Amino acid sequence: MTQEDDGYDKLFEDLLRESARAAADFDAEEVDEVESQQDLSDRHALRRVKSFSTELQDISEAEYRQLQLERVVLVGIWTEGTAEMADNSLEELRALAETAGSEVLEGLIQRRDKPDPSTYIGAGKLEDLRAIVRATGADTVICDGELSPSQLRTLEDKLKVKVVDRTALILDIFAQHAKSREGKAQVELAQIAYLLPRLRGWGDSLSRQVGGRAAGGAGIGGRGPGETKIETDRRRIRDKMAKLRREISEMKTARDTKRQERRRNNIPSVAIAGYTNAGKSSLLNALTGAGVLVENALFATLDPTVRKSQTSEGRIYTLSDTVGFVRHLPHQLIDAFKSTLEEVSGADLIVHVVDGSHPDPFEQIRAVREVITEIGGGDIPEIIAINKVDIASPEIVMELLRKEKNSYAFSVKSGFGLEGLLHAIEKSLPHPSVEIDLVIPYDRGDLVHAIHESGEILLEEHLPEGTHIRGYADGALAEAAKKASEPRV
Repeated sequence: MTQEDDGYDKLFEDLLRESARAAADFDAEEVDEVESQQDLSDRHALRRVKSFSTELQDISEAEYRQLQLERVVLVGIWTEGTAEMADNSLEELRALAETAGSEVLEGLIQRRDKPDPSTYIGAGKLEDLRAIVRATGADTVICDGELSPSQLRTLEDKLKVKVVDRTALILDIFAQHAKSREGKAQVELAQIAYLLPRLRGWGDSLSRQVGGRAAGGAGIGGRGPGETKIETDRRRIRDKMAKLRREISEMKTARDTKRQERRRNNIPSVAIAGYTNAGKSSLLNALTGAGVLVENALFATLDPTVRKSQTSEGRIYTLSDTVGFVRHLPHQLIDAFKSTLEEVSGADLIVHVVDGSHPDPFEQIRAVREVITEIGGGDIPEIIAINKVDIASPEIVMELLRKEKNSYAFSVKSGFGLEGLLHAIEKSLPHPSVEIDLVIPYDRGDLVHAIHESGEILLEEHLPEGTHIRGYADGALAEAAKKASEPRV
């Protein structure tokens, strides 16, 4: 290698080093935006095809894995409400199925007082379903409800295809979208809690049921009380659940520490909650520039994102993006995602985002409030934020504004009504309780800064002896300011 080549190599290394330094110096907002776009492209990287699950396609010396696009038939039961509500429920199931990566071929609804305890739907409708499955070539049937283990087993025996209920479908979507370590652990815990009562023995699963002196012919090593393979599986699942709960509890400590730090500093917290795909992440991005992943899909966001914001007066508060709710949210998920949902139950204010373009937004509001009450957030002040008014029916939006007291219409996409919503959030934040009228010495600028961030200032003027402030602050801060303003001996 010549000296000239060595010079080029050195120059190239310097350029690489300089590029790495420039990349490290990126602004945080830009990084967030890039990361969100990267997350979205990663999520869409696996193309779904009507083919084998392991098919590979070579494109310019690169391999792109393709996932199987399952062909599904939907089944629902109309037990109460109107026919429109039953149709909306099946439409939501269709959206869930497509988010999970399937092609919906057909949908059936049966009018019944209650689900059949054996087959979920009646015998006649079961025959119709079997004929549709055969005619369409479907490989999966999805039921709009939670099936008991016996219903699941009977339906699979009758239909000869895979049967999935609504709960398993939602858990599958969560498993696909979980990104953080805590999110993955929470989803796994929910999945195995759902799986535990539904374990089934196939083929040799009962072959280890031996015991007594004869030991069923198992010979040496097989004598004893015996344990079936399914019992072994249950024991292992329980051990795994205990391990996951310990891990989640340890991860929860870090989240609790951050939350306590904010409370100690009297920083108000605002939780953005609502139905899935209502526009919560888009609202957070619009208000704070957080760069959170936004996708037109159900349960696109699982991991909570907390961002700092401030009022027009300079007061600091936090905005939290949370996992979306849905009708009949599985209890396994509520139990597993307790630490995540605490961002809602521990907030000072809930901004309840509603999809104004949905056919039945009132049902969405009811479902979300049901979950919020279940996690202990029923008494928290609430703002109803009606999104997508640019494409919503004006009659439905006006009805929502009329029936919901503290409600505001806006559109993240067009920017309409965002200022009014932001003003409403600022007005609804908890206000400091202690009135102060003090002269703070100039060497205690830290206290003046703290009052600006977490208090309310009605009057501020600069005097020879210090900064005269009249306003409101929280107890600890007011006490510190009072002590600093006292004459020094």
